[in-house]
Amino acid sequence: MSQDTTTSFDVLILGAGSAGYACALRAAQLGLTVGLVERDEVGGTCLHQGCVPTKAVLHAAEVADVVREAGSVGVDATLGGIDAAAVNRFKDGVVGRLHKGLSGLLRSSGVVVIRGEGRLVSSHAVDVDGVRYDGSHLVIATGSVARSLPGIEVGGPVVTSREALALTRVPRRAVVIGGSVIGVEFASAWRSLGAEVTVVEALAGLVPLEDPTLGRQLERAFRRRGIDVRTGTAVTGVDREGADATVTLGDGTRLEADVVLVAVGRGPNTAGLGLEDAGIRTDRGWVETTERLATGVPGVWAVGDVVRGLQLAHRGFAHGIFVAEEIAGLAPAVVVDSQIPRVTYCTPELASVGLTEPQARERYGDGVEVVEYDLAGNGRSQILETAGTVKLVALAGGPILGVHMIGARMGEQVGEAALAVGWEATAEDLALYIHAHPTQNEALGEAAMALAGRPLHAHG
Repeated sequence: MSQDTTTSFDVLILGAGSAGYACALRAAQLGLTVGLVERDEVGGTCLHQGCVPTKAVLHAAEVADVVREAGSVGVDATLGGIDAAAVNRFKDGVVGRLHKGLSGLLRSSGVVVIRGEGRLVSSHAVDVDGVRYDGSHLVIATGSVARSLPGIEVGGPVVTSREALALTRVPRRAVVIGGSVIGVEFASAWRSLGAEVTVVEALAGLVPLEDPTLGRQLERAFRRRGIDVRTGTAVTGVDREGADATVTLGDGTRLEADVVLVAVGRGPNTAGLGLEDAGIRTDRGWVETTERLATGVPGVWAVGDVVRGLQLAHRGFAHGIFVAEEIAGLAPAVVVDSQIPRVTYCTPELASVGLTEPQARERYGDGVEVVEYDLAGNGRSQILETAGTVKLVALAGGPILGVHMIGARMGEQVGEAALAVGWEATAEDLALYIHAHPTQNEALGEAAMALAGRPLHAHG
């Protein structure tokens, strides 16, 4: 993408990931001049080393499972093996097409993409490789980086998600340190592609930020798939021995692996940006903002993963659009984390929005109602041969506070769940809508009917 000689903009954005490019596109739509600084490729981590390539690998893994299990539905098929190079070509092709489309969209929108490493030299100016660029409004959108574990050096067989996506082979034996979203997604994919996988999580259960029902069911599902799950277990060391590594656990157990994935979360990518020198306050790297994403410096904003909260690409999109509209004087509605849907793309898939049951009970005490609808009663789930649950958490006689789902394709159902939570729908409201049969989506309606006291395909 060509870069023109403009050095002053209405909006200058540092970072072209999900939050940054969304802000750029919306600001350009609103008639503002926009400069977008990016040291790598537009699209950021999500497009190039995160959401999109990971899900492409997970799709390949799902196809492998379908072929492997084809005999259960009467199809004679044999899985001959996994061509890791071809999987990578598929993944890279998806990324390449999306990157080409995004680059063209930015270009046609009049956004000036500035290539290089940016650093603040004032509250409204950025230096990019020796050239100063000014903005009436400055937006910090530099995203996040993988966290490390003290004493464990990344290199060789020890990788983060970024290096894991660049592997040219399927691991034989993989140890995944961390049982949150990134960890369980890679564990799921590698197991489907033929690896022996162990997941080690220091906390009491997998996906600890999700409702405990999902974590318990995911752990059982992983064990059925042959994934070794060790929760409540700390890693005390990793020793590298050439192309292999040995992971030592707190109980003295030693696990041999040819790949060790460190997946203990991500932190804000704000080091070395010069934020503090420009008067922008941070807390352990997170940029401090108001609920309207303004920093303490007039005209300076922060969006996406640099703002403490859910680290999700679609939260970044929403932040970027919000700030562009705020700058343009449109007074948009505040982005609320509790109304943002979450999906974990392992097998089985997790999808949720709103308060977990423990969060709701902490806030509302005994005034909380909960129902769990077992997918065993759902026709489409039987066809897909998936087990799982749809769980609704609601105020007694009031709105639905949270929806938590596990099972095949549950991510595709979370849109309706987000509408229900965001619009404060009651179980009666949701039960009124007719859900197509047989679909996975129908399970949401069944759960609502059960919570409303009139279950159909479930015991009351």
